[in-house]
Amino acid sequence: LGFVDREVEGNELLLEVDFHVGKKQLKQILEKVINTHGATQTAEVLDDVKAIGYKFSTRAAMTVSISDMTVPPQKPQMIEEAQNTVDRITKNYKRGLITEEERYKEVVETWKATDDKLTDALLSGLDKYNNIFMMADSGARGSDKQIKQLAGMRGLMADTTGRTIELPIKSNFREGLDVLEYFMSAHGARKGLSDTALRTADSGYLTRRLVDVSQQLIIHDADCVGPDEEIPGMYVQAFMDANEEIESLKDRITGRFSCEDIKDKDGNVLVKANHMITPRRAERVMKKGVDENGEPISKVKIRTILSCRCKNGVCAKCYGANMATGEVVQVGEAVGIVAAQSIGEPGTQLTMRTFHTGGVAGDDITQGLPRVEELFEARKPKGLAIITEFAGRATISDTKKKREVIVTNEETGESKAYLIPYGSRIKIQDGVMLDAGDELTEGSVNPHDILKIKGLRAVQDYMLREVQRVYRLQGVDINDKHIEVIVRQMLKKVRVEEKGDSEFLPGTMVDVLEFEDVNKKLEAEGLTPATGEQIMLGITKASLATDSFLSAASFQETTKVLTEAAINGKVDHLIGLKENVIIGKHIPAGTGMKKYRDVRLNTDIQMETEVDLDEEINLDEEAEMPAEAEIETQEETVTEEAAEEAVTVEE
Repeated sequence: LGFVDREVEGNELLLEVDFHVGKKQLKQILEKVINTHGATQTAEVLDDVKAIGYKFSTRAAMTVSISDMTVPPQKPQMIEEAQNTVDRITKNYKRGLITEEERYKEVVETWKATDDKLTDALLSGLDKYNNIFMMADSGARGSDKQIKQLAGMRGLMADTTGRTIELPIKSNFREGLDVLEYFMSAHGARKGLSDTALRTADSGYLTRRLVDVSQQLIIHDADCVGPDEEIPGMYVQAFMDANEEIESLKDRITGRFSCEDIKDKDGNVLVKANHMITPRRAERVMKKGVDENGEPISKVKIRTILSCRCKNGVCAKCYGANMATGEVVQVGEAVGIVAAQSIGEPGTQLTMRTFHTGGVAGDDITQGLPRVEELFEARKPKGLAIITEFAGRATISDTKKKREVIVTNEETGESKAYLIPYGSRIKIQDGVMLDAGDELTEGSVNPHDILKIKGLRAVQDYMLREVQRVYRLQGVDINDKHIEVIVRQMLKKVRVEEKGDSEFLPGTMVDVLEFEDVNKKLEAEGLTPATGEQIMLGITKASLATDSFLSAASFQETTKVLTEAAINGKVDHLIGLKENVIIGKHIPAGTGMKKYRDVRLNTDIQMETEVDLDEEINLDEEAEMPAEAEIETQEETVTEEAAEEAVTVEE
C-alpha cells in the first residue's frame, strides 16, 4: 500500500500496517487501498475491517462509569493561581493603569489559559485504556472538549450576543455545578439550539440560490480547444492568510489538467501539457517540480472552469476529475448542481456568530455563513476596506479634524486623498509605494472595486480565496472547482457601452462569450467592434438574468419575469435543467443528453419465413425492409423479438 518503502533493504518483511489505527488512520488506509487496488478490493477490505471491529468490541465490552472521569489533583491549585491573577488585573484597573476593555481581555485570556492547562493535565493523566479516553482518541465519539467538561472545568461561556462572560464555570459535571454556574451555562445551551434552527433555514436558502444560478452548467464537450489552439488556463499558487496556509498548492492542482509541461531539474517531464494531474503526480510535482528558473515550483498553470471557452456549460478538461471517482469527469455530468450542493450543504456547519474583535470601536468582521452569502451576492461588505485606485506613494496626514491617506503617482503626477473614517485602522506605513488595488485600511474589500481596478483575474482569485478562507477556518474542505462554477456564473455578463457596428443596445447586459464572438466577426470584416465593461452579478441577480425565463420565473419575482418575457417576446431554448423539468421533458444531462439519445443502431435482421416482419412492426405496406436496417432510437423505443434477435426499432 505504500506505508512501508519496500525498496529499502531489510524492509521486505515489515508489516504494512504496524501502527495505532484510529479513525484518521483508517481513512488513510482506505485511501491507499482504493488508489492501489480499486473499488472491488476495497469493499472486501472494508467488510473485513467491520468483522474485526465487531469481534473485538464484543470481547472488550466497552462501558463508561463515573470512575472513568478522574479530576486532575492539581486543579484546585491552578484555579487559585488564576483567581490571584484576576484579582491583580482588577486591582490594576481600579488604580486606573488599564482600561475596561484591556481588563476584560486579560481576565478572559487568563481563564482561557488556565482552562487549556487543566485540559492538558487531565488528558496526560488519563490512562490510555481509560474508556472515555479510548472513545475520543480513536475518533469514534466525543472529543477533548467534552472530556474537559466532564472532568476538568467547563470553562468560559458566551452570553446571548456571543460575547464571552468573564466569569468562568470552574466546576465540571463530575463535581456538579452550583446554581449560578448552571444558570450561566443555560445561556450558551439555548443560544446553540436557536442558532442551529436559524442556520438550517439560511443555509437551505443559500443552497437554493446556488442551485438556481448554476443548474444549467453541464459538462458539454470533452474539450473546448481545437488541436492547434492555445490552451486557456491560469496560474495557481497556495492560498495564504497572513503567514498561515489556507489551501496548499498540491490541493489546488490535484485532479486538474495542466496547461504546459511540468518538469524536474533534469528536464524530465513529470506531467505533460493537457494531461491530468493525479494525486500521485501532484505529489511528484511538489517534490521534484521546478519552474523555468530552476527554483522549486511555487505556481502551476492549470486549466480551470473560469477560463473555459465552452458556450453552454463547461468542458471535461477544464473541469478535471470528478470528485466522487477521481477519474476524468464524463460528458453529461451536472456539475453545476454538484457544486451548489457541495457549497450549500456544509453551510449548516459554519458558525453564525460574528467574532467581536477587541480594540477601539473595532468593527465586527462578518464570518461564517453571512460572509459566504455576502461574497456570493457580491454585496458591499460590512467593515469595508478602502483601496487605492492607482499605483503611487502614500503619505498619511493626521490632523485634528480628519485623517487622510494621500496617494501620488510620481510618473503621471496624479494624486488623490482618501478620507479614513473614524475607528478604521490604517494598514500601511507612511511613505510606502503602493500598487493599484492595495488596501489602505483593515477590513473586507468590495469585489466590484477589485474588478474595476485590478481586472477579472484578480476578482476571481479574491472570491476563491475569501470563500475558501471561511470554510477552511471552520475545518470544512471544499474543492476550488465548486466555487469556480459559481464565480463563472457571476461573471458571465458584459454591459455594452459603445455599440460600434454591432446590433447590441448600449446599456444592455450581454453574455461575455457572445460579445467576444460578435466582436471577432466585426474585426474580421474591418468594422468597429462594440465596447463593454465586465460586470459582476450576485447569485440572485445572475439567476434572474439568465436567458431562460421559465427558470427565472420559477425562482423569484414570477410576475415581473413573465411580464418582461411577454413584452420582449422572449424564446426559451430549454438549455438548463429546470426549464425541462417544468415542461416535463428529459433533462439535457447524463443519459438525457442529445448525443446519448440519438443512438444509431446498425444490426442484421435475419429473415425467417414464419415471421411476417411487415405485420409485426406495422411498417408501410409498400416499404421494403432493407437487410441492414438503420434504426434510430429516440424518445420512445419498442422492443420486438424479430427472428432470433431482439431489435430496438423506431415505432
